[in-house]
Amino acid sequence: MLRGKLDAEPTTAYLMTYKDGRCLANCGFCPQARQSRSRIDMLSRVSWPTFDFAVLLKKVEEAFLKGKLMRVCIQALNYPEVFNHLEALVNSLSRLGIPVSVSCQPLSINSVIGLKSAGAERIGIPLDAATEEIFNRVKGKAADGLYEMRRQWELLGEALQIFGRGFVSTHFIVGLGETEKEMVHVIQKCADIGITSALFAFTPVTGTSLEKNNPPLIQHYRRVQLARYLIVNGFSRVELMDFNECGQITGFGVDFATLRHAVLSGEPFRTSGCPNCNRPYYNEKPGGPIYNYPRPLSQEEIIKAAEELGLTL
Repeated sequence: MLRGKLDAEPTTAYLMTYKDGRCLANCGFCPQARQSRSRIDMLSRVSWPTFDFAVLLKKVEEAFLKGKLMRVCIQALNYPEVFNHLEALVNSLSRLGIPVSVSCQPLSINSVIGLKSAGAERIGIPLDAATEEIFNRVKGKAADGLYEMRRQWELLGEALQIFGRGFVSTHFIVGLGETEKEMVHVIQKCADIGITSALFAFTPVTGTSLEKNNPPLIQHYRRVQLARYLIVNGFSRVELMDFNECGQITGFGVDFATLRHAVLSGEPFRTSGCPNCNRPYYNEKPGGPIYNYPRPLSQEEIIKAAEELGLTL
């Protein structure tokens, strides 16, 4: 849609529903939040220009047929008509034969059923926070929000009945105040019930209520990434891992050979989420630090990640 220089081409087309005004929710990290003072075209550190959908649909089809795009992911704001809009978007896109994921905040199971009927392959219901206390502070009651963590878990469970194991996802933002132990426990919970978990690094954005908070230390993020990789691939479990009194990971519950093989693959440090999702530079600047690599890591980058983990390979 626009020409630009790309270090890593996106393999998923990321779309966001458009409305005149802000989201009804009030999540503390989000530029689209009801009380945010951020630019209205921002989500995380990425700007989202508006386009005519008919033109966009044609461009997406062309890119898909050329093998440049393998998936469409629709991000949704919260407003009264959003699920009518989502169903129409999904219906049009799925007719192209391209897999469609939807990341949204349904308030009822009927919305989830409607998306499946429209042709969505996957649904993501973001929890964002690792604990209920953080959830309430950042996007729930204390944040004057629309959401309850208990209900979000219920909807994820109901979505599993409709979409099936492996086709329902959530994501967590590392750096909202949780310990590594708390984050790893919730990742394990998701893995056990068949929910795909993805990781983001907290990104302070000017105009949001959390704009003065710091992003997570890269060492902290790398430990959580590696723990997630080991859990979702069945190499370890949270019960086998060791944590210190501050909740930091001190042991990953695997032998050194397994740990070394995982790190040398570079896979733990790549973008997590649906198949073919790479979200280039969604929560980092190209100059670094790179939290989620949008492409295979170079040997130098793997060595750097190992150093950030405090490992000698």
